[in-house]
Order: sequence, then C-alpha cells, then structure tokens
Amino acid sequence: MAEDRDLELADLGNGDKGGVTPDLGDGFPDAPHGSQELEAVYDIPVQVSAVLGKATMQVSQLLKLGRGAVVELDRKVGEAIDIYVNNRLVARGEVVVVEDRLGVTMTEIVKTDRA
Repeated sequence: MAEDRDLELADLGNGDKGGVTPDLGDGFPDAPHGSQELEAVYDIPVQVSAVLGKATMQVSQLLKLGRGAVVELDRKVGEAIDIYVNNRLVARGEVVVVEDRLGVTMTEIVKTDRA
C-alpha cells in the first residue's frame, strides 16, 4: 500500500505564485509543456451558468405571475443540473450550500464533438 503524504501548494504548481498548474503534456502531444505558455489564458474571463431547469409558457401566463408564484421546471428534485461555460454545455452537477450561498459541484464532464 502506498504511503500517504501531505502536499504543499508549491509541490502542485508554479512555485512562487502558489497556484496549481495543470499538466497538459501527458497524453496531449500538441499541448504546451510549460506554465508560462498557459499563463496567457489564465486571465481570460468566461461566463459560467448553472441551469436548474427550463419552463415554456405564453407571455400572457408570464405577465400573470406575481410575488410567490411557482414556476414548474422540467427537472425532478435530485436530478443533475446543467453547467454551461460560454453557452456551451460542459458538465452536469449538483447544487450545494457553501456557507450562506448556493454553489454547484461538478459530478460529470460532458464530452461533445467539436463541429
């Protein structure tokens, strides 16, 4: 059995920044091999959306909704939610509570063919 060992942040990433640098070199022949080559994309903002479910209704129904109205969604309690990055489905997950806020944990990565 392998011996358990605690890792320091410096053991995982790009040393002086304390971050974690993904190792894309293994199994990806065209991937950059150094953290300096990846740093160019670290500051690019992306939009992350978690969709709990969807509903279709007529505008007249929408206008009748008031405070406290309930809109029934197409998902069941406990069913995975969809996680989108820049409007592209990338994962499914579950809603979690983090302190006093809602969060999402990814449970499945969705692989899609690029067109």
